[in-house]
Amino acid sequence: MLSIQTITTFDTSLFYWFQNRRQMHAGITTLSRNISRLGDGAVYPFLGGLIALFEPLDGVSFLHLGLLAFAIELPLYLILKHIIRRDRPCQRLDLKSVVTPLDKFGCPSGHAAAAFVFASVMAHVYPSVALLAYVVAILIGTSRVVLGVHYPADIVAGAVVGIVCAKLCIGLVGG
Repeated sequence: MLSIQTITTFDTSLFYWFQNRRQMHAGITTLSRNISRLGDGAVYPFLGGLIALFEPLDGVSFLHLGLLAFAIELPLYLILKHIIRRDRPCQRLDLKSVVTPLDKFGCPSGHAAAAFVFASVMAHVYPSVALLAYVVAILIGTSRVVLGVHYPADIVAGAVVGIVCAKLCIGLVGG
């Protein structure tokens, strides 16, 4: 069985691997900032509204399912963040993050949770774009590690929260 120390050591080593790649390639920081912005909270209701407005067949169902999933994900993510209370790497390690985090704790990642809620709902309603939706979610999560505000495990935890919330809502709605 893996110990917490072993997992933490691996997580920190992987975090530093991303940081080394960022420092080796100047454009990665700019690209990561822009990708991270795709995961900002206001983007999802805006996109959901646009889809509902312009896609008459399934757009309204997509919006309703997404709103329900986000209504469950957001409080759950906040509760978990305050129970787990894991410091962000920019607070624990000798490293300055590229962006300033909005709060103290990093696990689970809210950007990853939201990105995976959106991707999971998108994949359910529009299976033809599932791969693209999940790739974007992975890129959003990875960008948060590159920017120095999350460990990789924070992203995995956020992804699990997002997927579970979306799947729960899909089950509730009967999808």
